[in-house]
Amino acid sequence: MAKRFDLIVFDWDGTLMDSAAAIADALQTACRDLSIEPPSDARARHVIGLGFQEALRQALPELDPELYLEVADRYRQHFLSQHHKLVLFDGVVDLLRALAERGFLLAVATGKSRRGLDRDLEVSGLAPRFLATRCADECHSKPHPQMLLELMEEFAVEPKNTLMIGDTSHDLQMARNAGVLALAVAYGAHPRAALEAELPLWCAANVAEMRAWLLANA
Repeated sequence: MAKRFDLIVFDWDGTLMDSAAAIADALQTACRDLSIEPPSDARARHVIGLGFQEALRQALPELDPELYLEVADRYRQHFLSQHHKLVLFDGVVDLLRALAERGFLLAVATGKSRRGLDRDLEVSGLAPRFLATRCADECHSKPHPQMLLELMEEFAVEPKNTLMIGDTSHDLQMARNAGVLALAVAYGAHPRAALEAELPLWCAANVAEMRAWLLANA
């Protein structure tokens, strides 16, 4: 069967790695360390996927920007203290293997820093699966389309032949801004209703559902 897409771009946190809860907790704990009122769970999870400064602007709109570096430092300490506990979602390794065997080009577009993504790729063993990656400290934050535009240019793939997969409305909005179709996953940071409001091609409840959809429709 002919492929509909050539390039499949994945978000990382909340899509491939089960890290959304750890990210939200690290941000809230960093705020408490500095006697800053922490964001609610919902607000903390909503900003996952954004570049860190943009995340702070949305999660803590009244925070003095001069405190961003202190919050970032505390956040990093707390997140790294939990990092050894983080795992890929069940089925991710087999999914990526199946897609690679079918000839899809695989890439990552994430709100993580380059250092953070490289660490995760090494620890997870997934680095060889992705032909290119883009991070928020080297591109505009989602939902700006720069990450997708650069990846499509690198592989000379048209928007109509590119699919973005993510667990947040930021991912789906980035796809729309780049003229790319998107698949949502409802097991990460954002609730299903918020994802469906962005009109993705489909919304998968778990990795097994995502795999079945991709192998039948991508």
